[in-house]
This record gives sequence, C-alpha cells and structure tokens, in this order.
Amino acid sequence: MVQNEMKLILEEDILNNLRTMNILETVSPIDGRYSKHTQPLNQFFSEKAFHSYRIKVECEYLLLLSEDNTIDTRKFSSIEKDIIKNLHAISLEDAELIKKIEYTGHNSIKATNHDVKAIEYFIKEKLKDTSLYDSLQWIHFAITSEDINNIAYGLMLSDTLESIILPKLNELHSVFENLAKKYSDIPMLARTHGQYATPTSLGKEFKVFSSRIERQISQLSTHKILVKLNGATGNYNAHHVAYPKINFLDFTQQLINNLNYNRIKKIEANFITTQIEPGDSYSELFDNMKRINTILIDFNQDMWRYISDNWIVQKAVEGEIGSSTMPHKINPICFENSEGNLGIANALFQHFSTKLPISRLQRDLSDSTVKRNFGVSFGHSLIGYNSILSGLKNIDINYQKIKKTLHNHPEIISEAIQTILRKDGVQMSYEHLKDLTRGKELTIDDFHLFINDLSISVETKELLKKITPENYIGIAETLIGL
Repeated sequence: MVQNEMKLILEEDILNNLRTMNILETVSPIDGRYSKHTQPLNQFFSEKAFHSYRIKVECEYLLLLSEDNTIDTRKFSSIEKDIIKNLHAISLEDAELIKKIEYTGHNSIKATNHDVKAIEYFIKEKLKDTSLYDSLQWIHFAITSEDINNIAYGLMLSDTLESIILPKLNELHSVFENLAKKYSDIPMLARTHGQYATPTSLGKEFKVFSSRIERQISQLSTHKILVKLNGATGNYNAHHVAYPKINFLDFTQQLINNLNYNRIKKIEANFITTQIEPGDSYSELFDNMKRINTILIDFNQDMWRYISDNWIVQKAVEGEIGSSTMPHKINPICFENSEGNLGIANALFQHFSTKLPISRLQRDLSDSTVKRNFGVSFGHSLIGYNSILSGLKNIDINYQKIKKTLHNHPEIISEAIQTILRKDGVQMSYEHLKDLTRGKELTIDDFHLFINDLSISVETKELLKKITPENYIGIAETLIGL
C-alpha cells in the first residue's frame, strides 16, 4: 500500500514538473536550445497532439458506426455530431486528465496503465453528462488499440509533411534554384578526387543540389501512409462475430475517406495485416527523408569547403563571436550545425526503417516506444533545414579569389586541347599533353608555345589558343535553365 501511494505521489510530481518546466531544464536540445525551430512540430508530435489524433479517430469511428443502418446504434442529432466531431480539440487540462486516468485514475476510474484505454475512458467521461450517455458502449467497439494508434500516426505523419516539412523543403529548393541562376555565369575550378579538374560554374553546382532535392520532394509529396482497422489479429474477428452480414472492408474504406478530410489522400487502407500494420510504408517514407537529408549533408560539406577555400565568404554579424580566443574567426556554424542535426535525424530514420517492418508473430510492443520518437527525427531535420537557410542568407561570393584560383591553374585546359587534337587526327594527343602537364606548374603561355610547335592548321591553332580556364565551362549555363 505504501509503495502504491509513493508511486501516485511520484507520478503527480511528474505531471506538476511538466507544467512548470523551463526550456533550460529539458533533456533534449530540440525542446530546449533549438525549440524555436521545432516548436511548430508540437502541434503534431507532442503527447497532447497524439491524444488529439487518437480521439479524432475514435470519434470518427463512433460517428460512422451511428450512420450504418445495419448496426444497432441510434442516429445522432446534428448537435450530438458536432459534440463528437469537436471532442479532439482538447485543452492542456484535458490532456493532463487523460494522463491522470492512465497513471493514477480519476474519480471512479482506476489507473489503466494503458494509454488508449485512458483515451476511451476520457471520451466516455466527456460524454456521460450529455445526451450521448446512452451510446457510450459503442466507443472503441470491436477494435484494438493499434487500430486507433496506427491511424493516428498515419495522420500525424501526413499532416507534418504537408504543413511543415514539404513547405520547408520547397523553400530550400527555391533558394538553391535562385542561387543557381544568380551565379550561372561565374566559372569556377572544379575538383575531382580533391584535385583540380575541368571547370564548372558556381551556379551549376547549386543547380545540382536543386535538381536532386526536387526529385526527392516529388516522391515525398505523393507518399501515402498505409493504415489498418481490422481488429486484434487483422481478421475483423470481433466485428464479424457481432455483425456477420456487414462488409467491414467497405466500412474501413469509408472511415479512411472520412479521415482524409475530403481533401488530399493522406492515408490508405491496408486490409492484409496482423494486429499491426506492417510498417513498410513507414520505411519508404523514412528512407525518402534519409535520402533528402543525405543530399543536404553533401551540400553542407561542399559549402564548408568553399568557405574554407575563401571562395564563399560569410558576412560578419555584429556582436557575433566565432572563437572565444581568436577574434578574427567567422565559423561556418550554420552548415556544421545542419550537418550534425541531419546526421542525428538519419540515424533515427535508419532505425525506424529497419525496426518497424519487423514484429514477432502477430504483434510485439517494441515498436510503440520507437514510434514515439518520430517527432525527434523530424525535429532534428527541421533544425538542419533552417540552419542551411540561415547560412545561405549570410554569404557572399569572393569573385576575385575564385577567378584567381581558376587563372592560376591553366593545366585544366589540357583536356580540351587533347580532345580537339584527337578530333583532328593527331596521334598520341593525350600522351603529349600528359607529358607537358602532369606534376608541373604551367602558364597559359606554355600552352601557346606547345600549340605553336604542333603540325596542325592555323585555324586549329587559333581555336586552341582561344581556350582559357575561364571560358572552358561547356554548357553549364544552359544546364542551369533546365
């Protein structure tokens, strides 16, 4: 008895602490240091939001039961329907009551130690003093908690993508595209294997990331989460034994249609499952997110190198400190911060992708605690996206340094020269240019001397002499327009 009383006191203390906690007291930086970035996700991934989504599913299910003439429910009035439809818009006090029902009990309700059952009892508690008191037995009729949870998660993820993630990714894509156009005519020395290579343009390199992100956004924007509503082991056992003549496949599809808000198709029904929806559509989603984040990690590392080479410079922000001991420093902290957060997000996405499609036999509960971390992965992703956008707002291009570096490496036009010589039938063209350039420091005049000694036409010599590191960028500017 004493142990139970201590448990109740401890759980009450936890609830009280949650009410008064300062962001400086949080364990996770996404709820503390970075909360200004992640706060928009609270409406989807907080415990309160999860309660709200589950209540919505329970209530839509109850409404659909009442509308089926072959089920022994009564019809609800328009006022009663409004009460049910609006029940998911819970207050913080409501969310605390649900938690209290689960942890310590409430009035005559004993502690459930089961969150979905606490949701069910909360709904009954809210409706018991209304005209709906005679229909309370239909709440959570014939379904298992996973029927509610998996649909709630499907809506949660879909709403997050539509409202937060896709708009932010589209913003990133737009910024990349604008930078590609802005710097389309800036020739730049490229590197392959870290060594100086055939020139490109700065704009073209932004276009590469714009194009890569665009493809992933397209896939993400059409992704649907599979959900199920078919009972304890996926066969509609309880539904069928109670109403053997009802087509519960059609019933489920109608519920999914209703929950899709009659707008876009967020979730799709999966009729072939165990107690849980297998989670393959989760893996597809999280692998898509992981690809996006990996592309952006690649971008962050490229930006870090361009800044390190002083080709891209960061604007000095008044009052900002780059080093506690070296006053001159302006660190690429936005791109470093983004890289780190996207890496954490990807570690979680990877775990989700490999964990969630696996469940022992018809059900084990090891996925439950994993799913509660969905918001953490999206939180770190959002921090990463915002950090890139902040970093890109604070850069300038060091035209002179880019131009000087390019001009100081004329050896890169050897590719162009040997290619034209091959075209004109000059034997051993590659080998001649290799002997001239490999491991040597040259000037453009050295190339002109080499060209003058070639047994080729005057026209070809003139063509070769017109090639410079600055103009040898192929159709880079055309590619930016694609």
